[in-house]
Amino acid sequence: MNQTAKTVAIALVSSVVTLTGYHFLGNKENRDVIFKEAGDSTGLTRLANFTGVAGVPGDFTYGAEVSTPGVVHIKATAMRQVRQRMPSIFEDFFGGDDFFGGPRNQQAESSGSGVIITSDGYIATNNHVVEGADELEVITSDKKIYKGKVIGTDPSTDLAVVKIEGGNFQALTFGNSDNVKVGEWVLAVGNPFNLESTVTAGIVSAKGRDISILKEKYAQRFQRNGNKASGDTPIESFIQTDAAVNPGNSGGALVNLKGELIGINTAIASPNGAYAGYAFAVPSSIVKKVTADIIKFGNVQRGYLGISPLELNSKVADEVGSKLDEGIYVAEVPENGAAHAAGVKKGDVILKIDGIEVKSEPKFREMIGRKRPGETVNITLNRNGSVKDYSVTLRNRDGGKDFLKKEEATAVFGKLGVDLEELSATDKSKIGVSGGVKIKKIYDGEIANQTDIREGFVIVKVGDRKVASVAEFKKALEQAKADGEEGVLLGGVYPGYSKMYYYGLGIE
Repeated sequence: MNQTAKTVAIALVSSVVTLTGYHFLGNKENRDVIFKEAGDSTGLTRLANFTGVAGVPGDFTYGAEVSTPGVVHIKATAMRQVRQRMPSIFEDFFGGDDFFGGPRNQQAESSGSGVIITSDGYIATNNHVVEGADELEVITSDKKIYKGKVIGTDPSTDLAVVKIEGGNFQALTFGNSDNVKVGEWVLAVGNPFNLESTVTAGIVSAKGRDISILKEKYAQRFQRNGNKASGDTPIESFIQTDAAVNPGNSGGALVNLKGELIGINTAIASPNGAYAGYAFAVPSSIVKKVTADIIKFGNVQRGYLGISPLELNSKVADEVGSKLDEGIYVAEVPENGAAHAAGVKKGDVILKIDGIEVKSEPKFREMIGRKRPGETVNITLNRNGSVKDYSVTLRNRDGGKDFLKKEEATAVFGKLGVDLEELSATDKSKIGVSGGVKIKKIYDGEIANQTDIREGFVIVKVGDRKVASVAEFKKALEQAKADGEEGVLLGGVYPGYSKMYYYGLGIE
């Protein structure tokens, strides 16, 4: 296979300016997220009566009929600013729009799919289907059109939750992706090339596949302005299938022959952006956990084991001096981590998590990624030839066991592509400012595209307006727009430096 054929492409119709946002529902902590889950065999008589030869199903109609009503078509629209190139000599003679090559607004559209996961209108889809969108139009299988709202996203798994208003929607039943077998028949349901309610069939080609596409996207987000990727490590443990998946299938359903959701179609391996043999889906075990977190807490609650994992093979085993050449080698065990507290040591080899074998790093990250801080995992490991079991209580990113709530003082500003955080009294004292807002995280957006601002920058002024809080920052931008200003200067400091820095930002 040549290098071109190995290219992995995100399956969406057109690029949309990047936006990552967390929106909140009131009182989420008291909300129970109830999904339909597999277990009820009622109505599967037809499935048991397939008339195929040698175990091959005669048709796929049951799975298609059950799953199609639960898959929606998502159309995303975004306005982005496009800078025109300088005019050429030919345009001087023959004319052309925007002679001086100034920026202008352009509407960008993309199309994808989504899966209804609750009867009251919560929809699972891919982050890359909705990122950057100013408006979402959701079309159900019965041709009804709804306005969609992004409830939250998780770029580390390329998942997002969208909400449409209404009730009695036909939600898909969650299947158990752990039970999926290589060679099993599956159906991909979605809206490729804007062809609504399309079903294709294939088999599971592999499990626990890492194609590094999310890692590459994370790196690209920070490459432009010199920032290092931060936040959660991407979880890539895809189900690989040869069911035909094309642009527009992103966010759609991968189901088994019972019509149970076993994955969200996310990416394709392609030399040209169209289907060329293999597609990849996020397992339903991850989908269920991530979407439930977003709906209930507003963000994803990830538990951390607290080790540096290294996937073993014969070469790696020789390099680290391990007698085993399969499993997850524990390369480092930070002292403030959950694993260290439970007694896990450097040089141990993890064989199973909760009784499930973990021979690859993607599978290892998937198993841990299903858990929240404070939850317990049972780890089976080999230490110097002796097999031991350990019960480990996972911790949050800060080393505690509690859920990390999204602080009300933290805000995500859509097109700007930043997380903003208000300064604590300690921060103000250390930095030497009386107020301001800190850029906690930078995504693709206007800040990254127009400036060289780095994460950690503390904004103290917007133009000539001092800002001491997120609310004041937002108000200053809104006032500048109301005054007809085309841009503002963001003034601020970096912790540890006394110099004031100014960055110009267009706000049209």
